[in-house]
Amino acid sequence: MKIRLFIAAIIACAMLPLSAQKKDTAAQKSKVEEGYKFTPVVDLKATSVKNQSATGTCWCFATTSFIESELLRMGKEEYDLSEMYVVRQNYVDRLKDNYLRRGKGNLGPGSLSHDWMRVFSEYGIVPDEVYPGLNYGTTTHNHSELQAFIDAVAEIPVKRKNESKQYEEIVNAILDTYLGVYPDTFIYNGITYTPATFATSLKINPDDYIQVTSFTHFPFYTQGILEVPDNWAMERFYNVPLDELIEIMDYSFNNGYTVNWDGDVSESGFSHKNGYAVLPLLPSGERGPATDRARFERAPGQSPGTPESPPSPGPEINVTQKIRQAGYESFTTTDDHLMHLTGVVKDQNGTKYYKTKNSWGTDRNVFGGYLNMSESYVRAKTLFIMVHKDAIPQAIRTKLGL
Repeated sequence: MKIRLFIAAIIACAMLPLSAQKKDTAAQKSKVEEGYKFTPVVDLKATSVKNQSATGTCWCFATTSFIESELLRMGKEEYDLSEMYVVRQNYVDRLKDNYLRRGKGNLGPGSLSHDWMRVFSEYGIVPDEVYPGLNYGTTTHNHSELQAFIDAVAEIPVKRKNESKQYEEIVNAILDTYLGVYPDTFIYNGITYTPATFATSLKINPDDYIQVTSFTHFPFYTQGILEVPDNWAMERFYNVPLDELIEIMDYSFNNGYTVNWDGDVSESGFSHKNGYAVLPLLPSGERGPATDRARFERAPGQSPGTPESPPSPGPEINVTQKIRQAGYESFTTTDDHLMHLTGVVKDQNGTKYYKTKNSWGTDRNVFGGYLNMSESYVRAKTLFIMVHKDAIPQAIRTKLGL
């Protein structure tokens, strides 16, 4: 009897850890299944998600989407504007810039929001159905071969110190071959337009749109240059403290204006596939530029967007102006990608996120091409935003002299 009781006691003791382990496993499983739950707070009108595919033209897709939402806000019909019309002229402009810089310009496909506005102002715009920019037998964009020809032909006038008429004809022939011939006139909804008259009909004033950043290497409430390669036009940006940058964004959404966003998406907490971008706090709770830099960097062999962040919301880094500046100056916050912010959501913990329309098509996540970026992520990883000047609180506009 004593032996049997002894054996039963041993079995009971052995079962206790197993029972506790099962409970822990069940709790972990429950947490995993819970995931991120988002509730809309502000949801503004936007056109359908597009796919930039194998091109570096996010700047154009994001800004085009932003302007399409502006047209909806203004009570106009839903437009699908041509991204490639803008991209084509931007190639011509940056080839000229490269020549004047004696071959030291940036010939890559990337640019920024102001480049869209420049092309719109000087050359107009057309609907996408008029100029889809797919003149090479595919249904999706792929500029790898086009870029190779652009890089090759750009060397000739630099070496000869002359942009000949024949060179200009060759550039146009390359762009015609891959993107299509520019339309002089076209018919849209029964009306004949030129690109310039169509742009005028939209009643978009480029001077109404302001680019705002937040860094300390030039004074607040002044304009300064962002030293990133895609700012090849050396455009200046209004500078405000970080809290005011967030204030502008929140004021915009609360007053019906969407936001064009440029920033870093190469961090481990950015997961388009899972539909969120976060900056989780280190388990130790440590903070500061050195710690945060380590957090922002990817593990060896980890590809951009591969999340190491938890499957459910948790504490995030408290991003200060100092932390933000350290990320910029250590090149861990880089100019990666432009996207279009169309609203605000909250997770089950009440944390604020910005609803983000990406340009990677609709089939790369279950959210139809959207994701949600936490305020912490946006505070750290924003390079700049573009907004309508009326979407800036009056007190900040006064400080900026707008």
